[in-house]
Amino acid sequence: MELAKLYRPTRFNSWQFIAFTGLLMSAGAQVLIRYVFARPLPAGYQWLYVCWAALFVVGALVNLFGKERPAGHHHH
Repeated sequence: MELAKLYRPTRFNSWQFIAFTGLLMSAGAQVLIRYVFARPLPAGYQWLYVCWAALFVVGALVNLFGKERPAGHHHH
């Protein structure tokens, strides 16, 4: 089991990468909303982080325990 698949973005699968990007974008939007525009966050905004975390965990499980694809095998 390669633990680098949990923390090294170059080793992420698509699900992990989408979750990681979503987490960064949500955090950036939160900073803009709170500190630049000085507005309250929309109701339920914190649930975005729960969704991104759940997606990352599912992607990590697939990445760690899923079958390895043979090298050179690509779908187009």
